[in-house]
Amino acid sequence: MRLVPEIGIDLGTANILVFRRGRGIVLSEPTVVAINMQTGKVLAVGNDAREMLGKTPGNIQAIKPLQGGVIADYTTTLKMLEHILDKVCGRRRMFKPRVLICVPSGVTNVEKRAVIQAAKEAGAGEAMTIEEPMAAAIGAGLPIAAPGGNMVVDIGGGTTDIAVISLGGIVLSESIRIAGNRMDDAIIRHIRNAYNLMIGEPTAEEIKIKIGSAYPLEQELEMEVRGRDMVHGLPKTVRVRSEEIRDALAETVRLIEEKLCQVLEQTPPELASDVIERGITLTGGGALLRNLDRLLEEKTGIPVRVAENAMDCVAIGTGIALERFDDILRAGAVGDL
Repeated sequence: MRLVPEIGIDLGTANILVFRRGRGIVLSEPTVVAINMQTGKVLAVGNDAREMLGKTPGNIQAIKPLQGGVIADYTTTLKMLEHILDKVCGRRRMFKPRVLICVPSGVTNVEKRAVIQAAKEAGAGEAMTIEEPMAAAIGAGLPIAAPGGNMVVDIGGGTTDIAVISLGGIVLSESIRIAGNRMDDAIIRHIRNAYNLMIGEPTAEEIKIKIGSAYPLEQELEMEVRGRDMVHGLPKTVRVRSEEIRDALAETVRLIEEKLCQVLEQTPPELASDVIERGITLTGGGALLRNLDRLLEEKTGIPVRVAENAMDCVAIGTGIALERFDDILRAGAVGDL
């Protein structure tokens, strides 16, 4: 019987999900930390900290410690990981857990080493990494161990990872730091330019979820948006339509589409034929943008589907990798430094 708990962490730019062996996903919260800047004490992590974004007094700061899928603020990331391990494993634990952490496929060795070091300092006994597209493919139920090409596009908060996987390994992969957060920024700019209205990231994300789309809808949507009038400085409400949000998102979607086409062009012919037959699988929160699958299918001519539980695929895949750790390790999908 194993006494050492085994933890899988999807350390995303926008959300952090934790999988504990034998229990499934035990934590799913935004990657936000609220800190008292005078004492350095962590006041809140996750949902509670996200509620503080843009609403804190001068001595309290709500921070997103990861940018582009990698650590941007090491100290805050360390405190966040300590909080997470305490919450998942308990403050008093006899053994240090073995931790498997997802990283984007395009990370450098220095960035990967920073993640491993932070996990060990936070209380992990052993820390290893697995690339996000591999974890996403496992979580989506793709037959990655079989000979044949499987293409997965994982659109997270900070990065979009595109990979072709065969025989348990990544044959070809590309990672761009353009994803959900870039979409939110595009919406903020559009609302500012079109309505002279200042909104924050949470409101932009709400707009994206409620009326955002990548391809024309059968029935267009609209919603009320509240913010601060940039001319008079007073609160203001406007009605925003899905067509204009689609136009605002078009540039970000186009960059993801172009990178996907580049990877398809570089894919070996035999694997490319498998991809045409099996289709492309979308995972991550960005995959839930309305009609994104339809747009990519039209542009590439290849069937595109959104994975079931797209938001959780990476965390689920990390958990399955823990269950089948020796097989995954032999395939070279798990790395350590």
